[in-house]
Amino acid sequence: MQINMLGPLVAHKNGISVTPIARKPRQVFSLLALQAGTVVKVPALIEELWGTQPPASALTTLQTYILQVRRGITVALGASHNGPAKDVLRTCYGGYLLDVSRTCTDVHAFERLAEEGKRAFGKGNLDLASARYRQALGLWRGDALVDVHAGMRIGMEVARLEESRLGVLEARVETDLRLGRHTSLLPELSALTARHPMHENLWAQFMIALHRSGRTSQALEAFIKLRKTLVNELGVEPSARLQHLQHAILRADPGIDRIGPEVPTAASVVIA
Repeated sequence: MQINMLGPLVAHKNGISVTPIARKPRQVFSLLALQAGTVVKVPALIEELWGTQPPASALTTLQTYILQVRRGITVALGASHNGPAKDVLRTCYGGYLLDVSRTCTDVHAFERLAEEGKRAFGKGNLDLASARYRQALGLWRGDALVDVHAGMRIGMEVARLEESRLGVLEARVETDLRLGRHTSLLPELSALTARHPMHENLWAQFMIALHRSGRTSQALEAFIKLRKTLVNELGVEPSARLQHLQHAILRADPGIDRIGPEVPTAASVVIA
């Protein structure tokens, strides 16, 4: 079985879709898929479906949803009854288990590629790191489980995945800055800072890319724009790191222009 969750939910077995159509069976399948190979307890499933105020019939209704998911698996397996499907979506003590390897999910592939990128970056192999980060990000087809109604449990998992996605994106931009790709990064960083107007690290990367591309005045304007947003929205000044970066740009600190594997990250390049 292949299960893709980094975008709309897509699951298939033997070329046949096993993705539930109805909303709540879809939630059940998604939570089980997020925890593939691990037992998901009944209380967790009930909380996902109905929050803290489940109906009296919650357990019976959950069993009905499990049956609906198994029917889809049965069709994909080409079976005439639910017996084989019970070996895939198993009833365990206190819960249910989607008995498939995590390697069958795009979430696992994303996390594996991101880890490979991180290791390559640590070894100074920037080209490989950039490639692995790009492969990891290329698995995303939109927001995670964008077409699945998210209760508390799925909501937490989606938030974790989206935060991980942003972290990998930052790491890939940092890697590309070290590779001297600052000019090609400008359109992407312009869009990212518009989407995340108070994300200081993205603004730092944008300022460095602008400065290295010979657009120093725009790099300083970017700092002013960020400061205005932070002051107006949160009543705080930019961090000391961003202020150091602004001062380094003003004094044309040569450290900002250094590239290569030994260069400090955007978070510390201006303090050296």
